[in-house]
Amino acid sequence: MCGIVGVVSNAPVNQLIYDALLLLQHRGQDAAGIVTQQERKFFMHKAKGMVRDVFRTRNMRSLPGNCGLGQVRYPTAGNAYSEEEAQPFYVNAPFGIVLVHNGNLTNAQALKTELFNTDHRHINTESDSEVLLNVLAHELERTTRGLPLQPGDVFAAVRNVHRRVRGSYAVIALIAGHGVLAFRDPFGIRPLCMGRAEATVMLASESVALEGTGHLFERDIDPGEAVFIHLDGTVYAQQCADSPSLNPCIFEFVYLARPDSVMDRISVYQARLNLGETLAKRVISTVPPARSTW
Repeated sequence: MCGIVGVVSNAPVNQLIYDALLLLQHRGQDAAGIVTQQERKFFMHKAKGMVRDVFRTRNMRSLPGNCGLGQVRYPTAGNAYSEEEAQPFYVNAPFGIVLVHNGNLTNAQALKTELFNTDHRHINTESDSEVLLNVLAHELERTTRGLPLQPGDVFAAVRNVHRRVRGSYAVIALIAGHGVLAFRDPFGIRPLCMGRAEATVMLASESVALEGTGHLFERDIDPGEAVFIHLDGTVYAQQCADSPSLNPCIFEFVYLARPDSVMDRISVYQARLNLGETLAKRVISTVPPARSTW
């Protein structure tokens, strides 16, 4: 379980992503990373540690560009001690893609074997996020076949990703020279939402990251849905799953999310109050009446 953020703007986004990651720091304290894009070139810095420790002034100055991604990591798969498994992850083909992922794939090992034997792609870590990135990259390559990338190609690739991948995943990916792609698994297990400010579109794990950086919460990304934000700020969206249904992880509402977030139109704070009230009523109803000692 991690915190992820993606931004497309007409101004530098490094500080904006940094601020959003601070607001999502509760979702992961093991590692942090930011990648930005300028003139189709990616600039990345990631390391183990808290956001304030990973990013110094010199690191922030080395992250130019008007679009980018960020992630704070809470390792639930792979090697928790490896700095190589901090996100974002990068592949150079097709186009050049960087990706941040929140969730866990249940068929990661089978996909890893399939990627090597059939798709001829190499996975260099134990992270299921790198597996997911390479599945997405392979499906994008299949749908474009050397042609210029169109939103329809992106949605077709995500549709194929849904068919191959099992588990929970909220994903934000930056495709060099084209834009930012975001999608949720068909069950909506992990949260993802979108908001806007003047000339800026932001995607994040929780609404608190949007509101805390001056963005107006617009909506949650639906289970199975994909959203593609062109570098000029144009937003395209399409449902890419065959039978989507909302089945969010209860752990988000019980523990992981910030209480001032709203997830899938549910206040986390109110959900916790309701859970506590329901639990108290059940405990009271199961306690036998006190017996008289007279």
